[in-house]
Amino acid sequence: MLVFSNTLIAVLQNFQNWSDYVTDRRKGQIGLIFVTMIWGSGFVVSAISLEYFSPYQILTLRFLLAFILMGALFFSQLKHAGKKTYLKGIGLGSILYLAFLFQTVGLVYTTPSKNAFLTAFNVVLVPFIGALFFRRTVTAPAIIGALLSISGIAVISLNDFHGINFGDLLTLVCALFFALQIIFTNRFVLGENIYALTTIQMGTAAVLGVIVSLARGEFTLPSAGEGYYSILYLGVISTMLAFLVQTASQQFTKETETAIILSMEAVFGMVASALFLKEAITLRMLIGAALILAGVLVVELKPKKEKMNQSFGNLDIRD
Repeated sequence: MLVFSNTLIAVLQNFQNWSDYVTDRRKGQIGLIFVTMIWGSGFVVSAISLEYFSPYQILTLRFLLAFILMGALFFSQLKHAGKKTYLKGIGLGSILYLAFLFQTVGLVYTTPSKNAFLTAFNVVLVPFIGALFFRRTVTAPAIIGALLSISGIAVISLNDFHGINFGDLLTLVCALFFALQIIFTNRFVLGENIYALTTIQMGTAAVLGVIVSLARGEFTLPSAGEGYYSILYLGVISTMLAFLVQTASQQFTKETETAIILSMEAVFGMVASALFLKEAITLRMLIGAALILAGVLVVELKPKKEKMNQSFGNLDIRD
């Protein structure tokens, strides 16, 4: 276990110190795209796990498994973590679990397509929350990129939209919490031990999951057999690995850029569904994917344009 822990830490540190080949910002972008690939495939695995477990059981098991593994791997990191790290991790874990909880409960009262679309509304919320409460500058490319991305998600996800119901409102609250998770991760991760911070985050979400499952009388686990393979993937890959890489990556990217890149999760989810669930890819899905990619490119190409402008003496352009 110690050997595996040291190996995993070395891999993540190599990712962080990859400066001989790519810039810090590019490292963050590559890491976040990797995360969207994992979470996109997670849609397929989640669909399989729902055949065996309730949504609340899945949430509890994925966070609990991730915390147990990370606690064993990064125990020495936790021992040396300070009070501030624990407070930050507990805050992030609480926000993260509330986001998943409102998404899960919202799904009971609305359609999966509307739930997916409204959850992704965090892409639009992130830049405006940052501007209102944290004095972040909202640039035109960020707004255009966010609107393009959310439009693409709408094209992929929505077949119809007949007003707002109770489940939609709950899902919008979920989107707010996901936006806050992205923003506060950006603020908390600088200068922190990412292994301890992420482990505490997972532990907090796991404790909250256990409390909710006990309150609902769903803590007794079924003899699901093959269903536990899906939980293993969700806990180890979609939760432990993905959130570690997300936390490491957000050291190098701004929150608006992070949210827009993470919107590509819908594109990879579409591809994974086609490959593994044999779902047909329609023209509407391709148009939606193109809009999402356009939104990402609007934000990602902006710095290159600014760098060119600066080389001609225009030094007042903001990053």
